[in-house]
Amino acid sequence: MRGDLADLRLADRVFAPHYAAPMTVTLDSDVTLREAASAASATVAQLRAGDAFEVLELAGQNAWGVAPAQGLVGYILAAAIGARP
Repeated sequence: MRGDLADLRLADRVFAPHYAAPMTVTLDSDVTLREAASAASATVAQLRAGDAFEVLELAGQNAWGVAPAQGLVGYILAAAIGARP
């Protein structure tokens, strides 16, 4: 959850001005999951090609969402997103 947006699956537990339904995609390449959109922000985890990623927002060169296998939330480069439903 961010101050302005939360995962729709949290609607019964948290208030946010907006909610988004996750769009599950497959990563085409290895990518860094970061704390914030800035490339200089702290690394949360390293994700691998083939991993699932649940996109909640695409904005510019970044995607914000959930890495379900790791149970972590953060930003990745949108260029790493592969297959889309």
